[in-house]
Amino acid sequence: MISPRSRLTDTDIRRLVKAEDEDDRAAAAHKLCRAIDRAELDDMERAAAQKIMRVLADDAAELVRRALAVTLKSSDLLPRDVALKLARDVETIAIPILGASPVFTDDDLIEVIRAGDAAHQVAIASRPFVSRDLGETIAAEGLEPAVRALAANDNADLSEKAMDLAIDRFPTSEVVTALAYRRVLPVQITERLVALASEAVREHLVTRHALSADTAIRLATGARERATIDLVDQAVAAQDLTEFAAQLNARKALSASLLLRALARGAMPFFEHGVAELSGVPHQRAWLMIHDAGPLGLKAIYDRAGLPPRLFGAFRAGVDTWRDLTAEDAHPDRERFQQRMLERFLTQRPFTAREDVNYLLEKLDRAPDGDILVSAHAA
Repeated sequence: MISPRSRLTDTDIRRLVKAEDEDDRAAAAHKLCRAIDRAELDDMERAAAQKIMRVLADDAAELVRRALAVTLKSSDLLPRDVALKLARDVETIAIPILGASPVFTDDDLIEVIRAGDAAHQVAIASRPFVSRDLGETIAAEGLEPAVRALAANDNADLSEKAMDLAIDRFPTSEVVTALAYRRVLPVQITERLVALASEAVREHLVTRHALSADTAIRLATGARERATIDLVDQAVAAQDLTEFAAQLNARKALSASLLLRALARGAMPFFEHGVAELSGVPHQRAWLMIHDAGPLGLKAIYDRAGLPPRLFGAFRAGVDTWRDLTAEDAHPDRERFQQRMLERFLTQRPFTAREDVNYLLEKLDRAPDGDILVSAHAA
């Protein structure tokens, strides 16, 4: 690393202090700040660099202060008192600092939120990391643009309480859409959003996030949402497959057709848990019987589950197809695995119902999703 002494020259400092042209001072400030940010400083050099930062923060020229704010916005070398001063400066200086500086405490940022300036709030809500306490304050007290920015920030540690607050305050705004497109959502929040979202956003929610079995079944059987909900997708996305299968069974929705569709799409863990639930045996035992290489294990667990004898050949073909494909490639690409599973299954589908064939053909016609979680390993 280049020594800061070779970069922070007397000439640069004289140029910064004495130059009358603010553009010239701003250029010098930028060079000095870059040198400070890149250098490995000992304690003495760090103290000297922070003195320089305080000089820059007091400069009358906005360009000079902006050079400081933009260049050192992400640096932990910036003294907290300087960061707080810049946060109270004009917007072009305050926004970069509020949006990135790691030296602020949550209390510092909460105070800015409560001051009520929309641009400042949005900058804070969009930070590279937003803590849970700060997120709850923004959700409870922030203006709508800030809450929307918070909802869209996947680096914000949003509690379920914060999400509920955001929905309660802005149930008909773009906040709902922003929340719907977060990478991870609690089931309860997903279900609230499904009730509020537009049709396009609802389709995204039900295909990308898990719903409770009750909600998934209700949507799957409702006239309006029938085209947007697939119980196989919901089962595969469920965090607790044992519980999901039990709920489906309690609602008389854990059918042979559903399990066959899941198997044909490569959703082996859900098939295993579904068979375990129907047969009343622990999942591990069901797994051993399903994956028994001999002819008896699958047939025994299949019969115990009470599945239709006429469909056993289709299930046997599905399990064999899954085993062959995973043997060919221990870590198959999800999209390619699902496509090959469907294609191979459909070529050896004895006794498969027409409606199930149509379902599988529709899946083949649809462009690969990429977000469907197809597991190529037994749980």
